[in-house]
Formats: sequence, structure tokens, C-alpha cells
Amino acid sequence: MIINYNVRPYIILNGVESRSIKGLLISELPPISKPAIRVQQEEIDGRDGDLITPLGYSAYDKVVKIGLTYEYDIDDIIEFFNSSGKIVFSNEPDKFYFYSIYEQIDFEKLIRFKTAEVTFHVQPFKYSDTENEQTFNISGGSNEIAIRNNGNIYSRPTITLTGSGDINLYINGAQLLAINLTATSQTIIIDSEAMNAYNEDKSLFLNRLVSGDYDNIRLKVGNNTISFTGNVSRVVIDNYSRWI
Repeated sequence: MIINYNVRPYIILNGVESRSIKGLLISELPPISKPAIRVQQEEIDGRDGDLITPLGYSAYDKVVKIGLTYEYDIDDIIEFFNSSGKIVFSNEPDKFYFYSIYEQIDFEKLIRFKTAEVTFHVQPFKYSDTENEQTFNISGGSNEIAIRNNGNIYSRPTITLTGSGDINLYINGAQLLAINLTATSQTIIIDSEAMNAYNEDKSLFLNRLVSGDYDNIRLKVGNNTISFTGNVSRVVIDNYSRWI
């Protein structure tokens, strides 16, 4: 990753770039940092030290300093920050985070002093903003596809299957899910991060059609195989690379 520090800092919220918002300046970006690991700490009588049990990575806050230039429209700026979803920081232009904004933004201070802070509450992992989802059309009796996690930690992919009847899903040789689709063609989205299954437009939960272990739907760093038994005509893989 090459960062051009001569470019004015910016952020992108759900595909909308801050430089497109009239009068809004991003004056300072948060540093690139690693999330903390939540732990359970236990002291045992007769044992030196303590017993540490890792509980997973913590979500954390990233603070962005903003400013105003002439001819700003404060309503447009308020609307820009009234959001949640995906954020890209220009000091990590090839990655995105999932974010929410919970803390108050002092827009009165922004108007009076032309400076303020916005606190983005981000989930601990980041994802590629340059990798596209991969689509595999299945034919000729093929029942295995290869996918590579180019990140530095295991990923929790989104797997979209189109098929019919009983389908068993495997990752790196281990069976994880049994899926029961209709007799005719049906599409199901397996969101392993949210541990949910949906129909094609995500308007309906389909968890009743799935049994097995969502938690172990993980792609290790490097090369992986996803295989299946049953009648599958199409597989789409997204969010397959992940970083801390």
C-alpha cells in the first residue's frame, strides 16, 4: 500500500467521498492501529501469575477532526454524518471498516470555530475495498472452488448459494452446514459474520433451512477450498479477506 501524504485527507462513507461535500474539510485522520483483545483474567491460589483467557477483539473508536471552508452547507454536512455502514480512511485507501456514530457531534462548535471532532465506532476488523466478490458458475459435476484470504487473520465470508434440494457445505474438508432448499432453484445467502441466512434481497431470514456450525465458517490466511454435495449451480463469495 502506497500512501500519498500530499493528497488532502478524506474519508468515504458508504461510497460518498467527503471531498464531494461542499465546505467540509477532513483536517486530521486517526492513526492506523490494532484493536485490543478482550481477555478474562483470573488469579488462582497457589499459582504464580494469573490465567488469561482471550475473548476476542474489541470494537474501538477512531476520531476524525473536521473543519469548514467558505460557502459550506451545514445541512449537507449533518446529513453526511447521519449514517452508519462502511468507512474508508484515506491513510488506508484499500481497506474499509464497518462503523456507527454514537457520540454527539458539536456542529455549533464547527460553525463558530470551524473545527470539530467526529467519533467513529468501528468494528475490529477491516476488509479489502479493492477485492470484488467472486462468482463461480458450477457445471460438469464440479463440487469444489478455491478462494484465497489475502488478509492477515481468518475471515468470515458471505457465501451465496443457488441450487435445490439438500446441500452440504464444506470448508477445507470439514462439513459445516447442511442446507435444505426447495425442489426448484433457490438462492440463499449465508452471512457467517452475522451468523444468519437470508433470501436473495435479505428481506427474509432463512435460518430454518440451515443446520450446522456458523461459528466455524472461517477462511484461514492463504488458500482455502469450499466444497459441497448436492445440486448447486452458482456460488458467490464476498468478504473473503480480512485484516486487523
